[in-house]
Amino acid sequence: MHAHLVSKLTPDDHLRGGVDAAITLVMYGDYESSWCGLLHSLEKIVRRALKGSVRVAYRHFPCGNVHPHAQHAAEIAEAAGYYGRFWAMHDLLFEHQRALEDHDLIEYASAVGLDPGWAKAVLRVHAFAERVRQDFLSGVQSGVTEPATLFINDFRYEDAPNAPSLIVALQNARYIARRR
Repeated sequence: MHAHLVSKLTPDDHLRGGVDAAITLVMYGDYESSWCGLLHSLEKIVRRALKGSVRVAYRHFPCGNVHPHAQHAAEIAEAAGYYGRFWAMHDLLFEHQRALEDHDLIEYASAVGLDPGWAKAVLRVHAFAERVRQDFLSGVQSGVTEPATLFINDFRYEDAPNAPSLIVALQNARYIARRR
């Protein structure tokens, strides 16, 4: 198991927060995973608490053998990303984790301003499956074996998934980054 993020951030990554942020939090996630839903909630708390000093990257790690809707959810997020609406779709998917059937995904696509017919076609032909696969493989290269895996400034976060522990880890990473 790797303790470091092997696959560094690229222009293809979905980033939220300032590019000059001292802290980068990378999450490998699955839209159907309850742990990932918890981490999504924690991410909001962390971004508010650390006011602009954290940049968040999300990479797909759908586990279709456990979560049958995760792959299509990731694909519709990428479809939204194609039109610059990744984060709006990302947040919607986590807010509605228990409703990820294709008809739900098409409804969410419409809610973020995508043509529902196009969204349906994209899902049918798996137009963004390769992009999701690239994220998944980057996780495998970094030793990710399950969704809800976090990396802070390229180091795997191993502590409890709660706001106080995560904020302390991020503050420590910021301190270390500033000393370099």
